[in-house]
Amino acid sequence: MPEASRDPAGGQSGTVLVIVAPGQGAQTPGFLAPWLEDPEFRIRFEWLSTVASLDLVHYGTEADADAIRATEIAQPLLVATGLVAALGIFPHPTDAFGKVSAVAGHSVGELTAAAGARVITAEQAMVLVRERGKAMAEAAAVTATGMTAVLGGDRENVLAVLEKHGLVAANDNGPGQVVAAGTLEELQALADEPPEKARLVPLSVAGAFHTRHMEPAVAHLGSLARSVSVHDPRTRFVSNRDGQVVHDGHDVLRRLVGQIASPVRWDLCMDTFADLGVTGVLEMPPAGTLTGIAKRALKGVETFALKTPDQLDGARAFCDKHGEFAELDTSPTWRMVVSPAKGTFHIAAEAAAADLLPSGSPIGEVASLRDKISVTATHGGQVVEWLIEDGDLVSPGQPLLRLHPEGGTS
Repeated sequence: MPEASRDPAGGQSGTVLVIVAPGQGAQTPGFLAPWLEDPEFRIRFEWLSTVASLDLVHYGTEADADAIRATEIAQPLLVATGLVAALGIFPHPTDAFGKVSAVAGHSVGELTAAAGARVITAEQAMVLVRERGKAMAEAAAVTATGMTAVLGGDRENVLAVLEKHGLVAANDNGPGQVVAAGTLEELQALADEPPEKARLVPLSVAGAFHTRHMEPAVAHLGSLARSVSVHDPRTRFVSNRDGQVVHDGHDVLRRLVGQIASPVRWDLCMDTFADLGVTGVLEMPPAGTLTGIAKRALKGVETFALKTPDQLDGARAFCDKHGEFAELDTSPTWRMVVSPAKGTFHIAAEAAAADLLPSGSPIGEVASLRDKISVTATHGGQVVEWLIEDGDLVSPGQPLLRLHPEGGTS
């Protein structure tokens, strides 16, 4: 594997490790059985099962495909598996932050990623995913909806046909991999008049996830989230909503809630991985889906699909190979404002002249070929130093400004 050279937009040099967590549909009957042979894994897993008030041991070992397909079962099962398996790779979790350049999760996998980045605790993640799964299942029961994978075809034509039939591209996983969602009548219209050169595969899911049909679930989870305490990510958190790096814990939580009824833009997440100069992508169990997508979209990037515990030594070696010191500075002495994306950073005139920035102050914008993204000093504080200059090219997660917390600014 050749080393990644320094990106002209400030990307990292050397090796760059990204860890990803799969979403619903990755689970298969009995997949958890070999993991539970390890007494330490089993104890930790049983604890998270207790937190979720579900017998996840049963569902991961004995339950059939229909049972674990249920939204309220599949989602907690996946999150708990990913969280406990992460401790198999990094027995001392703080070690991970020196090696992992970014984390991301597909759909419900974002909760796994958020806990891995220490935005929320494992226990908070399990309560949220339990309520998320139940609320999404209830929302799906209101109207007969579903999802269909659209494989191949011209992207613009595919999206135009979906719009014509009133459907939403609920998952955009990259070239030739779009998942349409809507009512059964809308999906039937798509089947009757599909996009040119595209193959349709109906998915066995309970409803139209990541669309307006899930808005009742957003309201429920949003009310619970108001009581959840958060921390800023210890490593770059790449958001499903737009592929941006999010460095504010409250913003991560808001996105986790809103993402239930918003499309998963995994294509944009992979664009961000590429902008970071990724050399290795490791997928947490039950792995295979996201590494498969990465192999097609991120040519030349090495992947590791962690499926069984006998691969843990290999996973650790993979992390050692691709991980280099990557931890974000989260010392309580400083607040760091980072770039959400790759592009050219333009400093706001008011911010450039300020010594003290109130919370929420705009500090500038990142301009890319796709759009312009406003950047704010979420927490505010005393300006210590600018780490870039106006007009500099920046990469996702690159520090822009160092602030000293000030009483009353946040």
